[in-house]
Amino acid sequence: MQVISTAGVDAALSMPHLIDALADAFCSDMVVPLRHHHTISRHDADATLLLMPAWTGAGANKSYLGTKTVTVFPANSTRHLPSIFGSYLLLDGSSGVPLATMDGARLTVWRTAAASALAARSLVRQDAQTMLMVGAGALAPFLIRAHLAVRPYQTILLWNHRFERAEALASELSSQGLPVSAVADLEAAVRQADLVSCATLSVDPLIKGEWLQAGTHVDCVGAFRPSMRETDDEVIRRATLFCDTRAGALKEAGDLAQPMASGLISEADIAADLFDLAAKRHQGRRSGEEITLFKSVGTAIEDLAAAIAVWETVSTPSQPADFS
Repeated sequence: MQVISTAGVDAALSMPHLIDALADAFCSDMVVPLRHHHTISRHDADATLLLMPAWTGAGANKSYLGTKTVTVFPANSTRHLPSIFGSYLLLDGSSGVPLATMDGARLTVWRTAAASALAARSLVRQDAQTMLMVGAGALAPFLIRAHLAVRPYQTILLWNHRFERAEALASELSSQGLPVSAVADLEAAVRQADLVSCATLSVDPLIKGEWLQAGTHVDCVGAFRPSMRETDDEVIRRATLFCDTRAGALKEAGDLAQPMASGLISEADIAADLFDLAAKRHQGRRSGEEITLFKSVGTAIEDLAAAIAVWETVSTPSQPADFS
């Protein structure tokens, strides 16, 4: 069994390839059971174990089985350790033989960004010029590169609640040749953006619907709990709504769960999910004036597709993943 590190995951993946792999996966018959959530009682603070299994269906040319394991130990801050760790175990789906264990955190940021880009293929205007990245955390550079793989943005604005963090990341990315600059005025940046991508831990809405120009696409990646939110009710009222998976987005993501609970929207207001968009059962954007919103919460389909892409690059570079 191979151990594939952060550097190994980075070396094996490219955004265009991974976006295509996710598109194929959402059109396949992968099996995804409910996520397992276990509370671990401890004397310092209760911990959490999350298990996210998935496997390829009977129609796949090659069988795989995988599980992402995530641990959350809040008391790790007193030990000078991260609170969250993740790993991915990939097995041969026909025999159960372990193939590789991978850096789960790195795999997650790659697949999360690629999922947003997959949605953007159908939802961002073809003539989009300006992207705004809201948040300067670990996901931000991956989201920027993923969206650049879909549209050739001429201007990328970067906002963060701590401006110095936005400046530092913008400087790093611009030194790599990306057209990124830090901004301090969030409202002004939203008003000029064709794409607003958010990856924050905000509890209160950051993006106001009155700021959005016609034709804007809003990509909501952060705010992954029902109590969190990145967009206000006016964004939800104005936008055509899309998500990666209906069950997860309406239950777990505050940007949709809160309006759902208040009666502002119903499940019928979700125009399509990634299964629909990937299979072209829904065309996505219908006009240049339409405002669209994509809410991502993540699914084990994405993890397995990304793990297979890594494995097949590392083990047999000439053989791309085939989910047909």
